[in-house]
This record gives sequence, structure tokens and C-alpha cells, in this order.
Amino acid sequence: MNIIADLHLHTVSSGHAYSTIEEYVAQAKKIGLMAIGISDHGPAMPGAPHAYYFSNMGMIPKMMDGIRVYRGIEANVMNDRGELDLSDHDLSRLDFVTAAMHPLCGYENQGEEKNTQVLEKALENPHINIIAHPGNPKYPINIEKTVSMAKEKGVIIEINNSSFVYSRAGSWERCLAFAKEVKRQGWKVILSTDSHISPMLVNFDKAIELVAAAGLSDEDVVNTSLEKIEKYVLKR
Repeated sequence: MNIIADLHLHTVSSGHAYSTIEEYVAQAKKIGLMAIGISDHGPAMPGAPHAYYFSNMGMIPKMMDGIRVYRGIEANVMNDRGELDLSDHDLSRLDFVTAAMHPLCGYENQGEEKNTQVLEKALENPHINIIAHPGNPKYPINIEKTVSMAKEKGVIIEINNSSFVYSRAGSWERCLAFAKEVKRQGWKVILSTDSHISPMLVNFDKAIELVAAAGLSDEDVVNTSLEKIEKYVLKR
């Protein structure tokens, strides 16, 4: 599977990551990626940047040393109303928005039924393009309903390689179930490294293994071409 872009990586601005944008660009060029997406954590994450950081992202060049650089955020679901931790005005100025549930960021796990209801409310936000690590067992959500909601709203399901290697232990079975459900419903996934340091940028191996096991092909994976990224992520 030929992955040409990674839209989930964190710079030093996230507070618990270790590389700059320039270091990610250099790594992307070294390993043959065509594009990267900066998705630093939203302001509710301890140590994350202020809202000003995201409103100022227009200063980041769209092309750096031959690599396309997309400006985005991994926004946090804040509360039972599904609200995110950045204003709609600021979200609208970004290339893409990834939404996620994280501990200590406002919304805490309330069980599968409630988590799914809250995610459904979040997906009413027209700026969301991707659901991050939905197979996280710390925030269980209904798999069939989530894929159905995502497809209806045009939101892509992420398969997060870091979940299997560095974080979110126990994610494999739920992520596999998500991938199989995506295949059944005829929707799309995006693979990511969730890098917090530039050498991680090459690590798609477990995510590729998982989607292959679910019967997904290059056609089902958005970040196998810039054209599909444009169609399924940037045009939401």
C-alpha cells in the first residue's frame, strides 16, 4: 500500500511532542511522502497551544521544500454537547479538522451509549473532517452507528498506527472491527502515524496490516493519493 501523506502529527507546540514543522518536512522528504498535515492538539489539552496559534497558521507556507503542508488541528470534544475547543471561526480557516476524545480535556468517558451520542452531536459541526482513533477502548463508541454517521456527514475514520505501538493499548480488535465495518458500509479510512517526533513519520506498518486484514485496499484508504485527500478530506 502506497501511503503518500500523513495528516496526524504533532509538533513541539503540542507540549508533549519533540519535533518542529521543518524537521517533519525534512523527514517526509527523506522517506518519500508528498504531504504532511500539522494537527497539534487543541487548547484544552494540557500544554497545548493557545487559540492564537491556530488562527495564525496561515503564515505556514503551503509548500516547504517540495512537501505540501496542510494546516490542521486535533480538536478535543469538550462536553456533553459535543462542542470542540476552538471557535468555528478559527476552525473554518484551517485545511482540516480532526476530532477526538481525550482524558483531562473536558469530556470524560461515560460509556458506549453516551459517548456515541456525544460524538453524534460533535459531528453536527461542519468543520470536522476526520474522527481520530475511534477504536480507543478508553472511549468506546458504537462501531456500526459511528461509521454510518461518519459516512452520512462525509467524515473519514482514522486507523491510528500509534494506537498499536505506543499508546491506547487494546485498540487492535476494535480498530479491526471499525475497518471491517467501513468495508461493509462502503466508506473510507485514513491511516496515520500520530507522530510526536519526526522519526515516527514512517511508521504505518501495523495500520497497513490491519486494513489488509479487514479487506480494505488502496482505493478504500484516502491518503494513498493527493486527489483522494482533496476529495474526501479538504472538500468537506
